Amino acid sequence: MFSRLALRKFSIHVKTTHKVNPFVYMDISIDNQHQGRITYELFNKHVPRTSKNFLELCRGDKEKLTYKNSPFHRIIPGLLIQGGDIVNLDGTGGTSIYGDTFYDENYTFRHEGPGYLSMANNGVDTNSSQFFITTEAAPFYDYKNVVFGRVTDGMDLVEEIETYGNTNGSVNADIRISDCGVLSE
Repeated sequence: MFSRLALRKFSIHVKTTHKVNPFVYMDISIDNQHQGRITYELFNKHVPRTSKNFLELCRGDKEKLTYKNSPFHRIIPGLLIQGGDIVNLDGTGGTSIYGDTFYDENYTFRHEGPGYLSMANNGVDTNSSQFFITTEAAPFYDYKNVVFGRVTDGMDLVEEIETYGNTNGSVNADIRISDCGVLSE
């Protein structure tokens, strides 16, 4: 009974959010071989500025402001995969559609489990283009990093990408966002 009620509430939530929130995608290659697609739902209603930054970088209308061809530069198995350095392509840079950085919008959502999409930063109000996807719950990032979306399809690919990392964050392959875009707004 409880599981049916929980499933019903989740279904209602999903139906509601599908009408409100945008969906974007990233096609992933590992060592120049296409591996698949990760699809994200962005929490536009609660973090519109952060969601818009990510959506526009996925859309890639401006020549240098795009995730296309940028790498996943940091992977810590059992924690996260990180990408989004569209400036230096090595984890040392980033920029946003608002300028170099922008402020932390809010901490409405938590890093409660695998598949949460969150801004990577260098401290308070230093968001740029870098992001990470949790592969496990990561409560120590709560109130430090803004959660702004979730993986809706392709979590198996996230788990595959995770296998190319080390505890120090180094990556054992060339893992890139070969294409990206907007599915719905």
